[in-house]
Amino acid sequence: MKRIIMMVFRNLFLVPYMWIRLCYHASHVDKYKEEQHYELLKYITHRANKGGNVTIEAYGLENIPKANGFMFFPNHQGLYDVLAILDVCPKPFSVVAKKEIANIQFLKQVFACMKAYMIDRDDIKQSLQVIINVTNEVKKGRNYLIFPEGTRSKNGNELLEFKGGSFKAATKAKCPIIPVALIDSFKPFDTNTTSQVTVQVHFLKPLYYEDYKDMNTKEIAALVRERIQNTIREAGF
Repeated sequence: MKRIIMMVFRNLFLVPYMWIRLCYHASHVDKYKEEQHYELLKYITHRANKGGNVTIEAYGLENIPKANGFMFFPNHQGLYDVLAILDVCPKPFSVVAKKEIANIQFLKQVFACMKAYMIDRDDIKQSLQVIINVTNEVKKGRNYLIFPEGTRSKNGNELLEFKGGSFKAATKAKCPIIPVALIDSFKPFDTNTTSQVTVQVHFLKPLYYEDYKDMNTKEIAALVRERIQNTIREAGF
């Protein structure tokens, strides 16, 4: 909470302008191109990070495919995760998030601009429809992010089990799967301090359809988890 207050205070003169623009974009989604929404979100996120003493270190940007129509699969540490990736990722993407966070102010507007899907994990029919929708959109060239753990880890950089079902849209779309290792992404919002923090975002080498076509989704989940785990360990965490 202290850091969020500092983010706002250090951007005090910009906050009303940024909030009005964000809300306008969120309520007029079809008026702007995806790139225009993304440019605004990156600007707001960058200003917030700078004001909040948060540094994002990006690794492996060369692993992001040049052609659109791919999916990111990061480990999940908290509400800050999407903002960390958004700050450094050069290509627009959308997200699939749990419905429980759909009405959190700021995130609500961010997700609206990204045309994100909110998934109800207790509604199988709705969940299946989200998978179908994401599959179709990825095939058309949109990029998506899904947290395969399904919920955040409450133990810092430790990983939870990666769920095979999270990869169904990717396998149906036959798209590149990009594992993303987040390190210390829990610190900006979950530590009660305003001191400088550094979050690492590692874009790992993609798994292309030829790499995983003979694997089931549980095997893909285990492989992606292993690669992320190894990256976190190699970084000394």
